[in-house]
Amino acid sequence: MKTVTISLSSIDRVKALVNEVSHYDCDFDLVSGRYVIDAKSMMGVFSLDLSKPIELRIYSDEAAEAVLPALEPFIVP
Repeated sequence: MKTVTISLSSIDRVKALVNEVSHYDCDFDLVSGRYVIDAKSMMGVFSLDLSKPIELRIYSDEAAEAVLPALEPFIVP
């Protein structure tokens, strides 16, 4: 499992994230406080507090290596 912190500050960024992770067969979760949401669910992502950084959990090391370059614009240093 790989974990990164991301920021989703606009509707377009949410759409882009959901679109990108939907291309992979593994599981992606977004964690905000006590809430854990499937990152492939547009409605689920919008139910989170998007004003704060969110933790993205990638449950496949192979998928993490493939998807992380595409997620660079979302990752908070």
